[in-house]
Amino acid sequence: MIKRIIALAIFVPLGIALIMLSVANRTAVTLALNPFNPADTVLSVTLPFFVFLFVTLIIGMIIGSLATWFKQGKHRQRARANANEAVKWHSEADRQKAKAQQIAAALPAPDKRSAA
Repeated sequence: MIKRIIALAIFVPLGIALIMLSVANRTAVTLALNPFNPADTVLSVTLPFFVFLFVTLIIGMIIGSLATWFKQGKHRQRARANANEAVKWHSEADRQKAKAQQIAAALPAPDKRSAA
């Protein structure tokens, strides 16, 4: 419940800000990718300005996510190694427990003497 309220408190104002940004920047803009001849229509795109803003935002988020993913790779590798080692030691403990039970079953029963 609290998580939902916090999400609404963050996403509703963010959505309103993005809508305002879209309405304020709806003028058509040409992005020319040919620096030597900007009038070349083959390497140019004309779209509303907010589309360029949103595409740039999305590309930035993807690049940031990838950078974080690669930066934290050594931590994930260490976690995998620790998990594999934990599985190995748990199986060893189970094997030793079974061996101890087998040895305990082979021992003679203790005498039931009364302490008088």
